[in-house]
Amino acid sequence: MTDRLQQTLRRFDDYNAADPNAFEWEGHACPQELFLAQKLHEWVMKLAPQASEALILASRCQHIGRWEIARDSYPEGRVGYLTWRKALARHHAHIAQAIMKETGYAPEDCERVTAILMKQGIKQDPDVQVMENALCLVFLQYQYEAFHPAHKDKIVEILRKSLLKMDAAGHQQALTLPFSTVGMGYLKQAIAAVEAGR
Repeated sequence: MTDRLQQTLRRFDDYNAADPNAFEWEGHACPQELFLAQKLHEWVMKLAPQASEALILASRCQHIGRWEIARDSYPEGRVGYLTWRKALARHHAHIAQAIMKETGYAPEDCERVTAILMKQGIKQDPDVQVMENALCLVFLQYQYEAFHPAHKDKIVEILRKSLLKMDAAGHQQALTLPFSTVGMGYLKQAIAAVEAGR
């Protein structure tokens, strides 16, 4: 790993360390986006040990500064939600590009990282597919068990939509995670629904 890459990853982490929201895991609290970015990076490196430098960079800034644009600053409903998500993606890309330029990356490097962050070419671009798998796996490993009890009526459909973005390798990794009996049941239902729809 080059000095420039290490420096840029540290800059991403320093930015996310300012997240006022705490994420608690196994008795420890950490700024939420810092924790999730580091876990996303871990999953990307597990799924793609020879990951490109652009993918490594993207893995640590996928949601950089997420707390700076609140969901309630956009209207309720699906249209408002999707508009918010698009605004967030542009926000993440803007912050990442600014940091990368300061640490000496060329414009084409910044554009490549942005393409991954914006998920351009999912199902065609291997880097984007690894990122999508990793994002879903982070949710499943660290957030799903706390999430599903409050969404019993919709959880299988929510999982199905997430699983559709993943590939078969991502599904296999998901099934290795230590879920509760109830959580695993929902996941298996969602995987069955995906397979039935093919």
